[in-house]
Amino acid sequence: MTWLAPEIVPADEPFHGGEREMLQGFLQNARESLLKRCAGLAPEQLVIRSASPSTLSLLGIVRHMTDVERIWFRIRFAGQDVAPLYRTPEHPDRAFDDTDPGRAADDIARYRAEWGAVDEVFDRLALDDTYTSPRWGVMNLRWAYLHTIREYSAHGGQADIIRERIDGRRQG
Repeated sequence: MTWLAPEIVPADEPFHGGEREMLQGFLQNARESLLKRCAGLAPEQLVIRSASPSTLSLLGIVRHMTDVERIWFRIRFAGQDVAPLYRTPEHPDRAFDDTDPGRAADDIARYRAEWGAVDEVFDRLALDDTYTSPRWGVMNLRWAYLHTIREYSAHGGQADIIRERIDGRRQG
């Protein structure tokens, strides 16, 4: 049984517009592109690992990116009193290590719900709003957008390889 429509078509990123609209468009395209790589697979396929000893899987990437957006935007920039959904101090790689096909639909639903919560943060903050990292110092929301888009790009390439390994499908 598959849980995502076999053909998800991400919206094109914007080809013109203001800075915020461009950043948001590229971020949304990256989000939807990750789901496209998962579309049409059974939950058991979503947890197939890339190659031993790696724990990387499509569902693990989805769970990881859920936490990436939640931590950077809601916790750090917006100061919301929410915890990461998967990552813990004791188990920072839990998003990858603890995947379960029985929870795949819930994990995808959390991922999609996080988009809305993060987008609400974007609506309230300016690109020049800052967060001070104990490690790196002051960084602005613009940087966090770009950092997240870059992270989606890296994981998107990994997801392409995993998907092709599962069923031979290549992303176009």
